[in-house]
Amino acid sequence: MQPEERDYFTDHSILLDPYAYFEALRAKGPVHEPASRDVVFVTGFEEAIEVLRNAEDFSSVISVTGAAVPLPFKPAAHDISSQLESHRNQIPGSDLVVAYDGAPHSAARSILTRLFMPSRLKANEAFMQGVADTMVKEVVGRGRCELINEIAAPYVTLVIADLLGVPEDDRESFKKVLASGPPPGNVDAEDEPHSSASLDFLAGFFVKYVQDRRANPRADVLTELATARNPDGTTPDLAEIVKLSVFLFAAGQDTSAKLLGNSLRFLTEDPDLQQRLRSNPELIATFIEEVLRLQGSTKVTFRLARKDTKIGNTAIPAGTKLVIALAAANRDARRWPNPTDFKLDRERNKEHLAFGRGAHTCIGAPLARAEVRILLDRLLHHTSEITMSMEHHGPPGNRQLRYEASFIIRGLEKLHLELKPR
Repeated sequence: MQPEERDYFTDHSILLDPYAYFEALRAKGPVHEPASRDVVFVTGFEEAIEVLRNAEDFSSVISVTGAAVPLPFKPAAHDISSQLESHRNQIPGSDLVVAYDGAPHSAARSILTRLFMPSRLKANEAFMQGVADTMVKEVVGRGRCELINEIAAPYVTLVIADLLGVPEDDRESFKKVLASGPPPGNVDAEDEPHSSASLDFLAGFFVKYVQDRRANPRADVLTELATARNPDGTTPDLAEIVKLSVFLFAAGQDTSAKLLGNSLRFLTEDPDLQQRLRSNPELIATFIEEVLRLQGSTKVTFRLARKDTKIGNTAIPAGTKLVIALAAANRDARRWPNPTDFKLDRERNKEHLAFGRGAHTCIGAPLARAEVRILLDRLLHHTSEITMSMEHHGPPGNRQLRYEASFIIRGLEKLHLELKPR
C-alpha cells in the first residue's frame, strides 16, 4: 500500500513517521483530497497560512473533534453559516474556546490574552526554575529517568497549577486524571476521538475555585479570570469562565510535555549539538524553534469551509472539512531550504506554524517556550552527558520508540534517558 492510500486517522504506522505520509500527499499538490477520506489536506506553507488567517470563510468548529467525524447536518448551500450555527452544539468539543468563531472567540480571547503578559510570565519564571532544578537534581542523582512521565508531565502540571493558583492538595489528583485519559485525536476511537471526561472532572473543582475568587479575590490568574469583563463591559457567566479556566489548565500540558520529549530526542542523537547548547545556554531558545519546526508537538489542526471559496487556485465547496497539516507546512521546501535538515542557525525559523497562525494562534505559546527553555537549561546545566537508554530503546540507528496514538499530537509515550552528572 502506498503511503497516501493509508488512512491518516486510524493507521498506527503513520504515528511513527507522519512526515512520509504528508510528503506523499504533497506530491499530489499542496491542497489535496486523498481517496481514503472525504477531507482535504493542506500541506503547503503558504496555503496553510492562507486558511489559518481566513476566519471569515473557514470555521474552527471542528478543531477538537477533527475532520473524520461526520457533521450532524448535510451541507445544503453555497454558504452554510446559518446551518452551522444551528447545529453547532451537536459538534463535540464546540464549547471549547479553540472551536469558537467570530464574536464569542474574540470575547474569550480578550479575557485570556491579558493573562499571558510578558511581565506575568517573567514573575512565574522563578517558580519554574525552582521546580525544574529540584526535579532535575533528583533524577541526575539516580543517573537515569523516564522523561515524559517522571519529569515533563509533572513539571508542566505544577507550572500551570502555580500560575492559576490551584490548591496544592488538588494537584496530584488532577495530574492522575489527565495522565489516565485518552489523548486528543485518539487514533483508537474513530467515531469519538474526543473525550470530555477529564475536562468534566476538572470543571467540578474549577466551579468552586471561580466562585471563591469572586467572593474572595486573590493575587492570582484565577482571580483575574473570575473577575474579568467582556469587551462590551458585561460579566461573563460562571459556566464560560469555568470552561476557559479548565481549558487553560489542561490544554497545553500534553503538548508542552511532548515538546520536551521531542527536544531531548534531538539532543541525545546529536552529542555535539548537546555540548554546544551546554556551553552556550543562550542558544537554547533558538534550538527550541527549530525543534518546533521539525518536530512540533501538534501535527494538524482542522477547519470547516463556511462557504464556497478557494485555497490558492483550488476550489473548496462549502462544507469541506480541512486538515491543516502544520507538520507538513513546516517542512515545505518552497519555504524552508533543505527542510528536513536540523539547522540551529536557520534564518527566520521562528516563522514556523507549530503554534498556528491568525486569530487562533496558540495563546499559551510564550508559556510553552519558557517551560521548555528552563527545563532544558537545568538538564544541561546539571549533566555532562545525556544519552538515550539502549536498554529501553535500542542502539543508535535502530531505536525502538513508541508515539502517542493521536492524529493531533506528535509525541513519545516514553523516553528513557541516562544522565551523567556534571
